[in-house]
Amino acid sequence: MPGATDDLAQQHADIWSAFSSLGKACTLTDREKRLVKPALAIGVACGEAVYSHTRRARSEGIADAALHQVTFRAIGPLGLPRAGAAGAWIEDREKA
Repeated sequence: MPGATDDLAQQHADIWSAFSSLGKACTLTDREKRLVKPALAIGVACGEAVYSHTRRARSEGIADAALHQVTFRAIGPLGLPRAGAAGAWIEDREKA
C-alpha cells in the first residue's frame, strides 16, 4: 500500500477494517467492480487513476471494448469533452 494508506491502516486499524469490509459487502461481480473503478475515476477527472484502473482491468482480462463502453456511457452525465479525455487516457498505452 502507498505510504499514507499504510499509515492510516496502522494508526486507525478499526476504521481500516470497516473500510475493507465495505468492498466485501458489495454484490458486484469482479468484472463489474473492475469497470466501475475507471468510471468513477473518469467522473472526477483523475487521469492517473484512470490509467491505474485501466492497467489493472487489462491485466484481469477486461477487453478494451468494454473499457471504451465506460467512456461512451460518460457522455450523457459528464459531457463529450470529459468522455473524450477518458478515451484518450484509456488509449494511452504508455501509461494505461
